[in-house]
Amino acid sequence: KFAMDIGMISIGDSAASPVSVETGAGVLDVTPIWQGGEMVRARVGMGEPILTPADVPVDLPGDGVIMDHPLHVDGGDFKLTFVSMGNPHAVAFVDEPVDEVRLAEVGPLVEHHPLFPNRVNFEVANVLDRGRIKLRVWERGSGITMACGTGACATAVAARLHDFIDDKVVIDLPGGELTVEWPGQGPVVLEGPVAEVYKGEWPD
Repeated sequence: KFAMDIGMISIGDSAASPVSVETGAGVLDVTPIWQGGEMVRARVGMGEPILTPADVPVDLPGDGVIMDHPLHVDGGDFKLTFVSMGNPHAVAFVDEPVDEVRLAEVGPLVEHHPLFPNRVNFEVANVLDRGRIKLRVWERGSGITMACGTGACATAVAARLHDFIDDKVVIDLPGGELTVEWPGQGPVVLEGPVAEVYKGEWPD
């Protein structure tokens, strides 16, 4: 959005013209969605989820997806499903409302658990129905965050693997809603709003 707003790139008023963006996780294709001549949303091809334990990475044997792995930390017992979206995630589906999970306490304990050689992002999720999940995220190195695109994708993948949801799900985060599509194989597609949050100038 920033690059288009300042004229660095021009792709026309079309939702069918993807832009390739190089990220730390690889090159992602971003398709802008326009309204009234302004980019208001974006669809991002996030690539295929990584489920092999050694590649997530998580220090457990096996070469297939690990679901509902029990983990105890002070303050909670969780069943974790491990997914990488270019960064490692441990997803816990919980019965208690996610707002009541003491994430500030248990988040760092999960992040730094010896199971995770590169540390891990930790998600706690309530499946509300087959099309909606409520989510909170503890991001490694940052703490509790208002939203996380890869966390939303990892949670949708984990929920789809459990057959908790259909192919498309709305993820309700403290900072807003994201939509994730994943049919059980192939790449994950993330869609959400885009907005300018601040503007500044770099001094000479």
